[in-house]
Amino acid sequence: MKKLFALFIFGLFSGLTVAEEISSIPLFAATLNDLDDKPVALERYRGKPLVVNFWARWCGPCRAEIPELIKFRATNKGKIEVLGIGIEDKAEPARDFAKAYEMDYPVFIAKEKGIPLMQALGNTKGGLPYTLFIDRNGNVTQKKMGLIRKVDLDAAQEALLKK
Repeated sequence: MKKLFALFIFGLFSGLTVAEEISSIPLFAATLNDLDDKPVALERYRGKPLVVNFWARWCGPCRAEIPELIKFRATNKGKIEVLGIGIEDKAEPARDFAKAYEMDYPVFIAKEKGIPLMQALGNTKGGLPYTLFIDRNGNVTQKKMGLIRKVDLDAAQEALLKK
């Protein structure tokens, strides 16, 4: 009972929510552009545990969470991949931003597909930042609207690494 209560309290404060009704199919069906403005089919990431983070250059909380995403990726190198999907129209400013913030994980620009893709992935309001946690079987295990913190990433890590 104490463990259940602790999980409930953690859930209240972490902001992570279980994402039972969200399908990852729209993500893996999408082709977005990389920072060199070349198309990349996101199907290539199917079968890998993922942290998929939607962001924009003008979004303060998006900027604030980047260092945690970088640290999380380094800690889980080869086990969990972090993908950044910028709600951006042009590659060059997004590339400059990614370089300035030392984003060492795969970063894509969504162009006109960004908002519809987020909505198809459970973000009906289109707010940023928005993060999904997808296990190796393609199940969206959790989602979070708003700033990702270390505690959120740590909480999601176990579910992502389950076989």
